[in-house]
Amino acid sequence: MTKTTKPAKAKYAALLRGINVGGNKKVPMAELRQVLDGLGHEDAQTYLQSGNAVFTSTTGKAPAALARDLEAAIEAHFGFRVPCLVLDGAYLRAVADACPFPAADLEGKQLHATFCSEQPAESRFASVDAPAYLPEEYRVGDRVIYLYAPNGLGRSKLGEALAKPAVVKGLDVTTRNWNTVAKLVELTRD
Repeated sequence: MTKTTKPAKAKYAALLRGINVGGNKKVPMAELRQVLDGLGHEDAQTYLQSGNAVFTSTTGKAPAALARDLEAAIEAHFGFRVPCLVLDGAYLRAVADACPFPAADLEGKQLHATFCSEQPAESRFASVDAPAYLPEEYRVGDRVIYLYAPNGLGRSKLGEALAKPAVVKGLDVTTRNWNTVAKLVELTRD
């Protein structure tokens, strides 16, 4: 007799890129939670209106497969494609723990994490003259680019340079301020 086991529950954060900005790609958070429920996920909740969702999955699928499923479900439901990154709670905690900047001493708007669908090669950053942007700084981590922008992302020239095609072309990327990163770490904690 073969005993079947149910996949373990795991918590994930889904980060949607480019929604609810300037009236484009409207994704109401209540409907996003319904889409996640429709995929068989549990405990779906959203944070802010900018495309942050947390859910529990028992599918056993890898985060990249969960992201593809969510992208397809969003396109079917809303009629447009939205790039998504799905990150597990352990990864988010590792990103927070590895932050090379003193996060506890900074305002959330001064520190950002740009999450990448895959590890960006160092050669992508060859065109970024980091000293020219001081006091702004960046560091590359595990599928994440940490950005310290003392005047906020909206005024960050280094943030603009890091968003250019030479750096991010071919990657799905999305940026969150440190307050959001900390909240997602908290919400995905087991």
